[in-house]
Amino acid sequence: MARATRLAEDALFPAALETDRSELVAVELLDRLAAAGLYGLAGPPEAGGLGADPETFTTVAEVLASGCLTTTFVFMQHHGAVRTIAAFSPAELRREWLEPLCRGERRSGVAFAGLRRPGPPLLVARRTRSGWVLDGTAPWVTGWGRIDVVHVAARDDRGQVVWALVDAAAGPSLEVEPLPLAAVAASGTVTVRFQDDAVPDERVTLVEPFATWRARDAGGLRANGSLALGVARRCCALLGRSRYDAELRACREALDLAGVEELPAARARAARLALRAATLLMITSGGRAVLTSHHAQRLAREAVFLQVFGQTAAIRAEQVALEERTEP
Repeated sequence: MARATRLAEDALFPAALETDRSELVAVELLDRLAAAGLYGLAGPPEAGGLGADPETFTTVAEVLASGCLTTTFVFMQHHGAVRTIAAFSPAELRREWLEPLCRGERRSGVAFAGLRRPGPPLLVARRTRSGWVLDGTAPWVTGWGRIDVVHVAARDDRGQVVWALVDAAAGPSLEVEPLPLAAVAASGTVTVRFQDDAVPDERVTLVEPFATWRARDAGGLRANGSLALGVARRCCALLGRSRYDAELRACREALDLAGVEELPAARARAARLALRAATLLMITSGGRAVLTSHHAQRLAREAVFLQVFGQTAAIRAEQVALEERTEP
């Protein structure tokens, strides 16, 4: 925890405004996270990871996000591949990938947002003799230009979810379109389109029933709540003592204690706290808050972004209900 705090205060926050204005997050910032061992945060100790428990993982994410949401946003995408490979993948794949991923020598993004959308699959996987062929769209991939592989999720003709490591490089069968985001624009977030993109069996990390993934996804909503807590945490630090200090602690506790059914409401409350704290920071900072050289406008845009990032239908319903209960 101490190393995460030092990085947030000494490296990420001092560079946050420059990062916000950049085309892409500086690789040196990601290198510092790797040098601190944090790319192995979720990895097992036997592979060089830190073996962090869930509470430590989410606290580190919050602390780093309070330094710079953009850098943390890129960094957070990495850990899904580490967890999946450590828990489910064949021994040969673990031997090849797990240690380099934990050291940050290889860095991963993730592409599974399409699984949450209703209707036909956006990205499908077709079985071949030696692997799979991917066709379709991954609408949201973060870290392009700063990652080596994407941990991609596609659906096969039996409805299963096929997870595979795909090289993060455009080519004849892989087309990339940058997304012009209003916040975290330097995160390298893109849409990726696959056309007969071949993936060998040795790159497949897991094949699982869709229902199994859906249950795992519902139980994994806590981590993204740390991003909202991180933005709120920085707003509280810049505001000085305020009513939001206690609310930040309450939101964190609610997320930590929430079961699957309670998580959407806890996530909605955390996102709203970030927005309210950022709004108060804008107001109290006065006219200078709208300058791109001021942290208030950055944090306000990030708080708006976090209203919809990682949003499920259940979270959206809780957000709407929360706003409707609020007096005008």
